[in-house]
Amino acid sequence: MLSTVEIVVGLFPGQGAYVQDALHWLKSRGDAAAAAVETIDAVATGILGKGLERAFSGDSADQLLDEAPDVLQLAVFATSVAAFRALREEGARFSVLVGHSLGEIAALVAGGALDVAEGAEILCHRITALREHDSSGGGLLALGCATERTRQILDLLPTSGAVIAVDNGPEQTVVAGPADALRRTAAIATAIGLSATPLRSPHPFHSPLLAAARQELARRLTGYDRRGLSVPVFSPILGRYYRDSDDLGELLASHLVTPVRFGAAVERLHGSGAGVWVEVGAGRALTSRVSSAHRAASVHTPLLQGVDTLRETGRFLAPAATGPRTHAPSGHAQEDATRAVPAQESAAQAVPARESHVPEAPAQRAPAELSRDAIAARVRDLYATTLEYPEEVFEDHAELEADLGVDSVKRVELMGRLGTLFELGPRPDDLRMSDYRTFGQVVDFVVDSLAGAGAA
Repeated sequence: MLSTVEIVVGLFPGQGAYVQDALHWLKSRGDAAAAAVETIDAVATGILGKGLERAFSGDSADQLLDEAPDVLQLAVFATSVAAFRALREEGARFSVLVGHSLGEIAALVAGGALDVAEGAEILCHRITALREHDSSGGGLLALGCATERTRQILDLLPTSGAVIAVDNGPEQTVVAGPADALRRTAAIATAIGLSATPLRSPHPFHSPLLAAARQELARRLTGYDRRGLSVPVFSPILGRYYRDSDDLGELLASHLVTPVRFGAAVERLHGSGAGVWVEVGAGRALTSRVSSAHRAASVHTPLLQGVDTLRETGRFLAPAATGPRTHAPSGHAQEDATRAVPAQESAAQAVPARESHVPEAPAQRAPAELSRDAIAARVRDLYATTLEYPEEVFEDHAELEADLGVDSVKRVELMGRLGTLFELGPRPDDLRMSDYRTFGQVVDFVVDSLAGAGAA
């Protein structure tokens, strides 16, 4: 089990995260997962005239892409939603959720902003808008380099229409654009010794070519109300956490034309202390990216083809009241590099040709061992994100109300969020906001609370 201060990130992959029979297997795991799958199937049948039947037929990802691309997207969404529910039933708890492209809808459902039916409706409207309003003939191309090098290549083709669609980290960038532009981009990349892999995708996601589809999707999603999030959701597209004031319909529509900065999101969360990363979907498309950027990261892939480690993953991610974390269960830290990986990787997340060996999860630091600077960084990130202030204003001496204008109501709310983030338990009855006027005093409160929990 994990200690209460470990930051666990749930990663929700996009279109390429498909493994044959994964959805069928998940449906048999329990009532919560089965109910989610049945709801998605019913909503899709009502809107699209077809549900998840093909996803249970044993078809490969390539077959679905050729014959039923809409079902492939539904299956990926359903797999993530069902996997999250199954993991939660086994005791798993997550600190933050991150969706990749299509995966952001599943992350918002898992986080509580949408219920399962609403998420399925939004996905169906997305599918329909793209089908009816994308006649570009464009596609996607994965280059084996960072965004800086990709930008240099695209600068040689200023009028081609090719753009950076996805930053997957230092080893991969995905370009979207017209077919001819992608051919020219691939030729340049190959000439200078870079890999250039065309991705099988029904649309040029995250590019201006989908402007008409974005406009139509925004119209269809008008009026969707969101609930308060029970788990924070960070968006690599927005570059921030979702907020209670967000217009989800408008933002989810804008995803079609806005780049995904997954590499930057990983760096931000890693810098904030994220130590455990879990693929809440089939395969290892996103955790492989985390491992590539941070070799010592503890990554978990409960839905690899032919591997059943969901129960062990869920129990491992269950928070412990005290004490250090145990070693990761077998099948997580020492995965066989020859295990089958989903054949079709999405526009946003092709798995690298070179598999990274995932090291055994390091021992968890006890609360008393967590440095004050590390705690302050996490508190600063929460306050900056919630208040929409730059992080540098949160110095120890900064007066929250006098200097930053944070009223008492918002300060109480922030204290509550800190309790959730660090799992501090019920707020003390004698807690007075007047005792925590400065940012430094708030950090000291967290430090003292964690020390007290560790000594209990």
